[in-house]
Amino acid sequence: MKVLIVSGGTAPSRELVQEQIKDNPLIICADGGGNCLYNYKIIPEYLVGDFDSIDGEALMFFKSNNCKIEKYPRDKNFTDTEIALNKAVDLRADEIIFTGCTGSRLDHVFANLGMLLKCNHLNIKACIKDKNNIMELLDNSKVIKGCRGQTFSLHAYCDCVKNLSIIGAKYKLDHYNLYIGDGRTVSNEFLDKDVNIIFDDGKLLLIRSRE
Repeated sequence: MKVLIVSGGTAPSRELVQEQIKDNPLIICADGGGNCLYNYKIIPEYLVGDFDSIDGEALMFFKSNNCKIEKYPRDKNFTDTEIALNKAVDLRADEIIFTGCTGSRLDHVFANLGMLLKCNHLNIKACIKDKNNIMELLDNSKVIKGCRGQTFSLHAYCDCVKNLSIIGAKYKLDHYNLYIGDGRTVSNEFLDKDVNIIFDDGKLLLIRSRE
């Protein structure tokens, strides 16, 4: 089952949300993420969180339109996004799209990147999407597809990604040990064919970006 999670960071555009709901995923909203869904008149199946950032009018709208409301204490050991992820896991999601997970609060952005790692451990396909970026975590080699000139970057999401090779991109790489903090694999580009990313061990954060 595919799940769309809408969190309370920078609100995803109406166009981005509409694109994600074309194939009818189950929608889980994390607290302040409900504000944009209220503006778009989209009703999630679940609204979860401590409700310290959702507008009262939006909350009442969802309550009166058969949305399942699950309120948590403000003092808790999970972010609202993680509560939404846990709900998706309980519902047996096998794919999760996270939106509203980036923005000015870098502490929340880093925590939300951790949701990709948690999904990875649970064998759930997952990515974070916003207006300019798509982020996913790789734990094994993969062929990625794109159009000529599109940009992608790779970051080590562990101490070291061993024997990393990039084949078919503008900037190739051959059996390179990529350590966390190494910027060598930032801003590569697709050519006319698919890009093959090969590595022996570790975890890679793949970010496809556009201006």
